[in-house]
Amino acid sequence: MADLRAHRHRLPATAAAVTTAVALVFSLLPGMTAHATGVIGPLRAPGEPAFIAAHRGDRASAPENTVAAFEAAVSGGSDFLEADVRRTADGRAVVIHDATVDRTTNGSGAVAALTLDEIRSLDAGSWYAPGFAGEPVPLFEEFLDVLVVADVPALVELKGEWSADEVASIMDGIYFRGVQNLIVFASFSPRTVTALRDAAPTIPRVLIRRVLPLDPVRVAKRYDAVALMTRASALQKSPDAVARMHDAGLGVLLYTLNSEQRWGEALAYGVDGIVTDKPSALDAWIAQTAPGT
Repeated sequence: MADLRAHRHRLPATAAAVTTAVALVFSLLPGMTAHATGVIGPLRAPGEPAFIAAHRGDRASAPENTVAAFEAAVSGGSDFLEADVRRTADGRAVVIHDATVDRTTNGSGAVAALTLDEIRSLDAGSWYAPGFAGEPVPLFEEFLDVLVVADVPALVELKGEWSADEVASIMDGIYFRGVQNLIVFASFSPRTVTALRDAAPTIPRVLIRRVLPLDPVRVAKRYDAVALMTRASALQKSPDAVARMHDAGLGVLLYTLNSEQRWGEALAYGVDGIVTDKPSALDAWIAQTAPGT
């Protein structure tokens, strides 16, 4: 795990370094499928820094889930980008969190009821600050283009339920750009995680749970997930879950932690990754509290 910890602080990542980081975190080697449990033991010891995933980009610097936010996160040295993907009425994948466009654009209506052209005509930046006026809702392919340039891995959450055919529809863009080794999929939906396993078996999968199951290892293995992602409150109720998952070669990620108190708790639990709205602040805090890592 020393190679992963050295990835922090931090020269700009090369493609090889990022691929190594992904392989170490999720126990995958080139050519292997993501069938859950590589036998590598704990992914990191308590007190060592988890990787940082910039939640919807760097939301402290730019409007969420925009190219500007993802580029700000890259510039700030985030280990991972985190993005949300939904499908439009005409079946195109766009990067947006909410089921509607109301909160983060100047439009209204459900993403699933609007065509790509309708969504692309919206302003996704003015609500945040005048300087971001005209920032569009990104196509998923535009998000992938950020990865091509930055060589930074991404945690991609598929919102809602996706079928295997719908998952397959976004895979061409991933393989065309050669970023398949930089993608980790995530979903709250067991149906979607199953579809990911069927349509994209070589891409690692993370199952998101607001509350941890009584047997998190069994549930992760059921869906061939390499990790579970949950809230800090779930670990408070199940403090041995990280050790149990690590013993099985599986990971635990926490979302969405934005305070030093929460970051300290996460490190104490020994989780493998922290999703945060403040990636640059978390990076600086880790540098101060865990220097040399």
